[in-house]
Amino acid sequence: MEFEDDDEEEEEEESESSGAGEECTMTTISHHSFDNSFTIQIIENMKEEYGLFVWPCSVVLAEYVWHQGSRFSGAKVVELGAGTSLPGLVAAKLGADVTLTDDSERLEVLENMNRVCELNCIKCKVLGLKWGVWDAPIFTLRPKIILGADVLYDTKAFDDLFATVTFLLENSPGSVFITTYHNRSGHHLIEFLIVKWGLKCTKLLDGFSFMPSSKASKLSGNIQLAEIVLLDKAADHVT
Repeated sequence: MEFEDDDEEEEEEESESSGAGEECTMTTISHHSFDNSFTIQIIENMKEEYGLFVWPCSVVLAEYVWHQGSRFSGAKVVELGAGTSLPGLVAAKLGADVTLTDDSERLEVLENMNRVCELNCIKCKVLGLKWGVWDAPIFTLRPKIILGADVLYDTKAFDDLFATVTFLLENSPGSVFITTYHNRSGHHLIEFLIVKWGLKCTKLLDGFSFMPSSKASKLSGNIQLAEIVLLDKAADHVT
């Protein structure tokens, strides 16, 4: 498969501010519902860096996880670059054993991940993980499913990301990497890296093809979802 170039979500916000002037921070709690089954609350900080927002790719990936519920029940799941962690939290609500990861140097993001887990009464492991660095924690991860929402945004980090993904796929035979990304990421570069790291894309979907219209209408961009596996395992995952 080649890359090509270019019910209802309830979103309520509760805001509180602290400080004054340039030092002021704005914290928001957004609500993300999945049919009438459950709602995930996410703490977002509107004055901080990108890791503390719920981006459209995260909403799309979370919806895909929800639709694939039986696949996640009982599975070991690792979310890379989790940030506000919406997809991983949905997987945990569906019965997955979830480890949420983000850059080990981004302590405010890791702290927020713990707060969001507590807010939703969900038990997930939270782990600092730097892509392309082989620290001890990565050797203990053997996920069946790896999640990544909008992790393909900085081309300088692509090789480190794919190195980490490849290691995790090799460390857990039969596993899969499921990612959502904007077309801005550059399909040809992603294709090149998939080949370079011995991987194969087995499913490529328009991110809005499985989104309820009520949710899709609130999002923007051209988002795609890809499932990626090790090349020698691809035949077992083709759909």
